[in-house]
Amino acid sequence: MAAAATRFLMRRPTAIFLNSARLDYDNALSFSRLSSLTQLTLNGVDSIADADEIADLVNASQAEIVITKEMEVPASALEKFGPSVKLMCEAGTGYNNLPISLARARGINVVNIPTYSTESVAHMVITYIMNFSAAIFQQAKMLHDGNQKNFHVFQHPIHEITGKKLGLIGGSGTIGTAVADVALPLGMEVLISSRLGRLPSGHKYENHPKVKVVPLDELLSSSDFVSINCPLNAETRHSIGSREIRLMKPTAFLINTARGAIINESELIQCMKEKVIAGAGLDTQEVEPPAPTSDIWKLDNVFLTPHIGWRRLETRQRLVDMTTDNIDSYIKGSIQNVVN
Repeated sequence: MAAAATRFLMRRPTAIFLNSARLDYDNALSFSRLSSLTQLTLNGVDSIADADEIADLVNASQAEIVITKEMEVPASALEKFGPSVKLMCEAGTGYNNLPISLARARGINVVNIPTYSTESVAHMVITYIMNFSAAIFQQAKMLHDGNQKNFHVFQHPIHEITGKKLGLIGGSGTIGTAVADVALPLGMEVLISSRLGRLPSGHKYENHPKVKVVPLDELLSSSDFVSINCPLNAETRHSIGSREIRLMKPTAFLINTARGAIINESELIQCMKEKVIAGAGLDTQEVEPPAPTSDIWKLDNVFLTPHIGWRRLETRQRLVDMTTDNIDSYIKGSIQNVVN
């Protein structure tokens, strides 16, 4: 019996990380523990668009475990996976890039990492707030363009953030709460929209005097900064569009570190052309990266970052380690974080 248990624990299933360069683009991460648990292949590319190529790589490796990071695996690829595949690991939180219903039908478990980047993403929100409040983005652009007028006659309105209202869409969740953890000590007031109309029972800010749960429209019209922190699903897709943006103050800023498609990007672009609000900071976009011809690149009041909320070195190593934890639990027969 003990020998059988030992053989089970020593089993090293074959695994392939289809786009490991998306995560380890600087070769700074350690996969040593994952390599000790599996026969691991790291396919050092950022993404693969061709469904046949995805299927060929998986089948050639005879992988039992397929790992991806924010890479679409179309149903047409998964349909061609051989019978060896038993587990798909999304090395991240969102899994809308994977055909989870088809995976379930084929007996393939899909797992994700729910909370690896909480603080990192929350700090990204605060970074945008700090930059907007002091017009850092605009000043940096002026200097880059050779414009030194700010050193003679200052050109931009700048504000303290103490006493300002921060609206958190989906703010009762893990990341929204982490944003509030930083915003409240800075003296901000926090407004939260919630489908429940209240914070969950026992939430740490349930009775906080500077935290208030309000309807979405009130949050939009009252906030100085609006941060999107909800997941992307059928209900939230394009839930922030022209109507919602036009409810905001003309001095307000919109920040998205969640999923790009929560915002109707074409409607946002039109609003920003009209300068309906003061600015938008988008760490995520509807298509990443946006099409080269998109007008979003040309707007001087929209500031883009290439989905860097999760890219800090420590965050990425934590992601490798937590992906390894998921695979370890699968090997031991106590699978965790299953989403299908």
